[in-house]
Parts: sequence; structure tokens; C-alpha cells
Amino acid sequence: MTRGEFLQWEHKAVTLLGMSGVGKTTLAHKLPKTDWFHYSGDYRIGTRYLAEPIVDNVKREAMQVPFLRGLLCSDSIYICSNITIHNLEPLSTFLGKVGDPEKGGIACEEFLARQRLHHDAEIHAMRDVVEFIGKARDIYGYNHFVNDAGGSVCELDDPETIELLAAHTMIVYIRAEADMEQELIRRQKIHPKPLYYSEAFFRRALARYLEVECLDSADAIDPDRFVRWIFPRLVEYRRPRYENIASAYGYTVTAAEAESVRDEQDFIDLVARTIDVTTSAVA
Repeated sequence: MTRGEFLQWEHKAVTLLGMSGVGKTTLAHKLPKTDWFHYSGDYRIGTRYLAEPIVDNVKREAMQVPFLRGLLCSDSIYICSNITIHNLEPLSTFLGKVGDPEKGGIACEEFLARQRLHHDAEIHAMRDVVEFIGKARDIYGYNHFVNDAGGSVCELDDPETIELLAAHTMIVYIRAEADMEQELIRRQKIHPKPLYYSEAFFRRALARYLEVECLDSADAIDPDRFVRWIFPRLVEYRRPRYENIASAYGYTVTAAEAESVRDEQDFIDLVARTIDVTTSAVA
């Protein structure tokens, strides 16, 4: 797409790609809500494809409390997930952290089972983008569409899904510079959060961690300690995957450039400049 084609694109559709915390959602919210439909991949996963497993997980915990168990079994109360674009805690809690159950961890096989469910759900959520582009315009009257993709899209290993996004949206990768990567790592050290990992990457990392820490099994892991250890390695693992997608299908802006965007016009100008720079570099 040329700069002129982008500027004249009547119904713009953009996919924002990048690490969790790099500023995708913040950037999406700077676009006018009256004109841009904000599609959150994580929200779609949590409310559509993992809605039942998320609630079942909460029910399983509630059933351990005799008082709540009786009320649930008699249908006197019900449990639901109040997930929003701004609060994805129910999804995060479902993913959990591998490790010692006494420290809030999940057994390895259960952890991997949840990771596989998330993998399949994310593929479905990204493939739903095409349908929602049409819904946003035809039903709700939005002119433009922004797909706020989850940070793990680069790990799906599903070329068909990426090609589908590239065919129907402009992919804009928000690249975390070195200082931003360190900031993301710092945040994760302070508040270690559950994340999705591709199974091959996770198994390699787990084996190495058990070796380094001289542990016999995943059940002996301190969940938070493991998340702090693996996250910098996840950043390194994902970086070339994001770059490969952007190189093949889209455009790259820095996190600092994305942060400097104040409104829709700034966003349009940034993407237009990036198209010019990318086109010049290729030429």
C-alpha cells in the first residue's frame, strides 16, 4: 500500500502487533471511539472461546468452600466472569502459573492444557477479525477498525491466520526499543503475571530452569520466581518473530513513536510516514 492509498482508504482496518505492555491498547484508545471500532483479541478470547473454562475454573475453587459449595449445588447463586477490555484478570487467572500448588502454582500438565486452549482460542479470535470488520461497519456504523492483537500472536505458528490478517488489515508492529524492553522486564519482576508460551519454547525453558535451579519437577517451582526468570527469554524469543511478520506483511513503528501519538491525525501521519520510509528502504 502506498502512502496515497492509505490516506484515501475509506474504511481503514489496522492490526496492532507487539509485546503485551508496549502500548497497543493505549494507542487504540487514542483513536476516536465514534469512528474506530476497537477489537480486542484478548477480550474476544475471554468472552467467547474461553468463557466457559474461565468460569469453570472459578467454580472449581468455589466448590472447595463448604458455604459456597452448598449454594452452587442448589443453584442459589451463580458465577460469571466480568471481563472487559480494561480488565483481563479472569483470562490471566485462568492461564495461571506453573509450579508449586502451595504457592499458587498449577501442575505442569494442567498448565499446558490451558495453554493449548488459549492457543486455539487466539487463532479463532484472530480469524474472527474479518467478520468483525464487516460487523463494525454494516451493523454499528463505524468507518474504521483497529485490531488490538494479543502479545502472543507471533507465537501461533499458523501462517494462514497471519496471512488472513495481512489480507484484510494493515499490520503495524509496535517495536519495543531496548529501554522499553527493560521496562517491560522490570514491570514483570515487580508484578509477575501469567502469560501464554508456545509449547516448544516453554518445554525448553522449563527443562533449563529445572537444571539451573537443581529441581526435580515443575511441582517444586516457585511460580513467581519462574515467571521472572522466563520473561526476558520470552522477549528475546518473540522479537524476531514480530520482526519477521512485519517484514513480510506490514510496517514497524517504535514504542516511542506510538506513545507520541495524541489523536487520530497523529496516528494517520505516523503510519503514512512509516509507509514512505519503508518504501524508500525497499527501493
